[in-house]
Amino acid sequence: MEGLEKIYNFLNEAETYYLATVDGDQPRVRPFGTVLLMDGRLYIQTGKVKDVSKQIAANPKVEICAFKDGKWLRLAGVLENDDAREPKVAMLEKMPTLKGMYSPDDDNMQMLYFKCGKATFSSFTEAPEEVCF
Repeated sequence: MEGLEKIYNFLNEAETYYLATVDGDQPRVRPFGTVLLMDGRLYIQTGKVKDVSKQIAANPKVEICAFKDGKWLRLAGVLENDDAREPKVAMLEKMPTLKGMYSPDDDNMQMLYFKCGKATFSSFTEAPEEVCF
């Protein structure tokens, strides 16, 4: 759990991270900001109607990259869908600006958690640190 908390804290403090997916044979990267740590799971959120959701359904292997204070995090892993209401409610409470676009009871809000992953914390001045979960 300590490793997941470190990953969560870095992403939360960075505020923006970049999520890479695959669309056929073309990589796709876009900025994200949703992140939640709940019940030992690291979640991100999107809308089921978005291309990113369709790309993750076709290939759940993703990579995240975030940068802050001269350090960066790369997180590669496999995402799993979670249709439970509780993580949706928790994400909307954490990020109330999403309430204008999503509801825990709509068919669009999608919560995805990292089923497994490998995070690498790097900088130009320190040795890389890896966290696997």
